[in-house]
Amino acid sequence: MATTSDIKKGLCIKYNHDIFKIIEFLHVKPGKGPAFVRTKLKSVTTGKVIDNTFSAGHKIEDVRVETHKFQYLYNEGDTYHFMNTADYNQISLQKSTLDAPDLLKEGEVVTVLINTEDSLPLSVEMPSHVILEVTHTEPGVKGNTATNATKPATVETGARINVPLFINEGDKIRVETEKGAYTERIKE
Repeated sequence: MATTSDIKKGLCIKYNHDIFKIIEFLHVKPGKGPAFVRTKLKSVTTGKVIDNTFSAGHKIEDVRVETHKFQYLYNEGDTYHFMNTADYNQISLQKSTLDAPDLLKEGEVVTVLINTEDSLPLSVEMPSHVILEVTHTEPGVKGNTATNATKPATVETGARINVPLFINEGDKIRVETEKGAYTERIKE
């Protein structure tokens, strides 16, 4: 049993007869009244995101998990296939268990959280940044960069990301997976 002081991003807990992963949390200590923890929970079975508030010191039932490195192989519709890099076993996961499926490219190594009680995969954690190639974007107009202007671009995985005007087709960019946002252009 854990308490609200043990809450951190990525922690898996049992709540309302389901297993949830904490995706956001905020400890709040108002001037008047008791402290509490405001959380955003994502169900690992349905992918549904709910908001919940725990009072300070509230007991929560955490789920023991193991982390394993898996390589993304391919997807068939909403089913994504991964291979364990240690023993080459393959697993299939639904799109709802992935944090950012539109930024996942073949060969990418991800961390899969596995429940130690029943050995079922709970969720997939992407690396903090991925490097993707821009496959389509409109050309930027020279001299039109006085502000932080952006334009939409499509990357090799099919995701659409806003990039600065100087990015062209064929450029490789670093994308932050948590926000799905452009970080920098990669020089080759």
